[in-house]
Amino acid sequence: MSLTARLDRLALSRPHYKLLLIGGLGYSFDGMDGAVVAFLLPRIQELWGLSTASLGLVGSAAPFGFFFGAILAGWLGDRFGRKKVMLWALAFYCLMSVVAAMAPNFEIFLIARIFAGLGAGAESVIIAPFLSEFIPPKRRGWFIGTLAGFFSFGFVAAALIGRFVVPLGEDGWRWAQVLTAIPILLLLWWRRSLPESPRYLISRGRVAEATEVVDRFEQSVIKATGKPLEPLPAAEEEIVKHEQKINIWNALKFMWSKAMRRRTAVIWLIWFVITFSYYGFFSWIPTLLVGRGITITKSFEFSILIYLAQIPGYFSAAWLCDRIDRKNTIALYLAGSAISAFWLSQSNDSGMILVAAATLSFFLNGTYAGVYAYTPELFPTWMRATGVGLASAVGRIGSILAPSIIGIFAASLGFGGVFTMTTVVLTIGVLGVVIFGASTAGKSLEDINARTEHDPAAAGSK
Repeated sequence: MSLTARLDRLALSRPHYKLLLIGGLGYSFDGMDGAVVAFLLPRIQELWGLSTASLGLVGSAAPFGFFFGAILAGWLGDRFGRKKVMLWALAFYCLMSVVAAMAPNFEIFLIARIFAGLGAGAESVIIAPFLSEFIPPKRRGWFIGTLAGFFSFGFVAAALIGRFVVPLGEDGWRWAQVLTAIPILLLLWWRRSLPESPRYLISRGRVAEATEVVDRFEQSVIKATGKPLEPLPAAEEEIVKHEQKINIWNALKFMWSKAMRRRTAVIWLIWFVITFSYYGFFSWIPTLLVGRGITITKSFEFSILIYLAQIPGYFSAAWLCDRIDRKNTIALYLAGSAISAFWLSQSNDSGMILVAAATLSFFLNGTYAGVYAYTPELFPTWMRATGVGLASAVGRIGSILAPSIIGIFAASLGFGGVFTMTTVVLTIGVLGVVIFGASTAGKSLEDINARTEHDPAAAGSK
């Protein structure tokens, strides 16, 4: 009996939700770390007398580290296992966040932020592929979209820290970073109990270990539901041991082969567009609001409301992923983001700015729910983590460029010009996914990648 079929027949229950919580909390801490820097910018600018361009470097520091972390984690996750990368990357991020909090000068702070981004990027990239390999096809879109929704809790927590902790004296910004790091120690302890992905184990020829994991997982589901499992017909395993050497170069050649180049181009475009727009918006929103005549304290209060809008954005998109497909969900929310960005570019009244910015937050983060569900599905098991890591790394190019570009051009373009630029970028993303995106809803990971799961060389011949 196929081990993957045994996993796919299981009803969602407590063991799945435990995986969701353990993985999701990692995303919450990643989101909190990425968001809290926006609230530190006005403080460290005053402390170290930084220029606007230097502030842009701070905004780009973590995404720069995220870029290399995403590439490295994808390769390591496919070679050495998902679980190990999730543990070590999170521990490294925690350490670097504490170093940033203790930084005596701008240079040390910037370097620590880069390395914290490397850890966060590595940790973030591996979670979605790991969980997607446990979830039945009919609920996978909702489940991984909901997983991405944990980012929103981190952003809301960051906004609260920015409002109530950062203003607490000269060292408030330092304590803010400590608060984003210390709780991770508890999550690390909890993650020790995670199983390795059976799909990964099968792809590495470790079938006995995979069988043991599936046996234990089935028993935990039976215990949670109180129901016996449905019988399955005998079938061959849909994943076989991958003999080709796993490295980034082989993965890139495969991703741009005839069978894969369309998928790769679309998902890379989506990642670049959404991450450029997302980081351009959230890295600068408090500073841009201040430039619009809103006080620092008021801008932080606005930011809390803007971040709260993320929560329904993520979870509404997660709900749609299994109903109208990932592709259509992404297109819908990208279009909503483009309209909201244009609305924001034309807003002058503070109340209108708040509503438009909250709407943009809703749609941008809803797009991410679809993207996180969609990306792992497009690649076969043997290089799934590498594929997700490379796609995410392309997105991080956008996140590196966006804060610096906005920092350089904000003075000349102004508030409206910044969001007009964002509108154009988002519109390009809408066109790309509508024209070239592929449908994945309701299909097993092996069905989606049937042409290449067994023989990667076939990808270049069809």
